[in-house]
This record gives sequence, structure tokens and C-alpha cells, in this order.
Amino acid sequence: MINKIIDFHVHTFPDRIAASALEKLKAKSHTRPFTDGTLSALELSMKESGVSYSVLQPVATRPEQVPGINDKAIKLNSEAKKIISFGAMHPDFENFESELKRISSAGIKGIKLHPVYQGVSIDDEKFIKILQCACDFELAILIHAGWDIGFPGNDFAMPTKIKNALEKIKNPKKIILAHMGGWRAWDEAEKIFCDFEGVYIDTAFSLGSFTSNGDGFYKNSQECEMLSAEKFTQIIKSFGASRVIFGTDSPWSSQKDSVESFKALSALRNEDKNLIFYQNAASIVF
Repeated sequence: MINKIIDFHVHTFPDRIAASALEKLKAKSHTRPFTDGTLSALELSMKESGVSYSVLQPVATRPEQVPGINDKAIKLNSEAKKIISFGAMHPDFENFESELKRISSAGIKGIKLHPVYQGVSIDDEKFIKILQCACDFELAILIHAGWDIGFPGNDFAMPTKIKNALEKIKNPKKIILAHMGGWRAWDEAEKIFCDFEGVYIDTAFSLGSFTSNGDGFYKNSQECEMLSAEKFTQIIKSFGASRVIFGTDSPWSSQKDSVESFKALSALRNEDKNLIFYQNAASIVF
């Protein structure tokens, strides 16, 4: 029986910019969002899907955004009951050590890094310093891994580059690689990271098919396919259920559909599903 669910990988935008931000991302990725991107829409989605807690993963696309994003995360975490926010960091943020210390002291449990959106390869020295510092403060680190649907050909977060970075970190812990270790680089990610100590993967935007926004960019349904249930389950078994965390990438996937698709995986035991749905994430955020 599934008791509680944590969606470890969601995004929202401030109400005043949510509509414009989603339109830009929708056009760039040629995919359809499933909410309007606001916090209130996320709360409704959680209620409809049976998600107990959602973890916001903010991305700072410019270094000057970092303190403000983190201030909002600290405030949200002090007020919200079922939504938890990670912090943000950017590779060009100069005072990263003092900022990571500040958010750690304020109770934030981790940070989100997105090398593609942030324009710097993950194995750049700027990121390596941030990764080491975050590990030293015992912060979890969620890294976008693999290709990005909106930036074709950008290899800044490919598994080999992530491996290069992590091999330079002393005692890496609580490193979570989004999108089953590397979006549309799944074979490579499985081979590299299945035995890599301290590395988890999340399930966001990886199972089944994504949804086109209908602009004609994708010519057929095959272009929208991601992992089959069989391959998805195989990767989970390669890593072990204790190193996999449920996530959806909402609003870019439906929380309700994602929960139902994961529950329907007949090759996984209920004990494994509970680890992935709740226990692994709970050990990080609570």
C-alpha cells in the first residue's frame, strides 16, 4: 500500500510572470505544461494526484537572482506545510560559500543546478567549487542531467561531464541526477552511475511519452517517446530502489498521470515503490 508521496522535482513561477514564463518555455521546448505554473495550481494538482509534499527546484538563470530566490525559499519553508523549496545557486555567483552557508543555516536542505540554463558546463571549475562547498555544508544537490529538450545539442550536463565533476569532489553525498540520470542519455547514465557512491537519480520527465504543445514541431508520436516501462524498471533495478527518488518536473508532466503510471509498474514491489515515492526523499528533506 502506498501511504505518502513526495514529488521531489517541481517548478513554479511568481504569479506576475508565470504566464509569460510558461509561454516562452512552451515555445522553446514545443511541449505542453499541465498547470499554469503558479503555486496555487501546484497545490490543486497535489490534491488531485495524492501527492503529500512537493519540493520546488528553483533555477537561477542569472547570478544576481540567487539571493532573492533563496530569500523566497526560506520564507516559503517557514510558511508552507506541504511545499518545500530547495535553494538556488549560479556558477557565476561570487560569494557562493557565504550564500550556501546562509541557506544551510536557514534550514534549506539542498540546491538545484542546471548547467544548460546557466550556460556553464558542469565540469567547469566554477561548478566544481560550488559542488564541493555544498557537500561540505551537507546540502543535497539536484543536477539537471542529460540533454535538455529546449536546447538541442547542448552537452553541458551529459553523464560523462557530470562524472568528470564528481570525481573531483571529496566525499560526494546526496547528489541527485534528474531525469533518470541523464535525459535521453539513459544507457550512458546507467553504465556510469549505477555503482557511483553518493549518487541518486530522480524519475522526472522520463517514463512514457511527453506531450507536444501542438505546434507541429514533433512530426509523430515516436519523437515524443521517452523510457518504456521495461527500460525504466531496468534502470531502477540497476541503481537499486534505495537510490531512486520520485519526481515529475511539474508543470511539464502531469502529477496525477505520473503517479498513476508509477503505481502501475508491475515489476516493482510495493516496498520499492514506497522507497521511491516517499522514504528516500524524506531522508533528505525531513
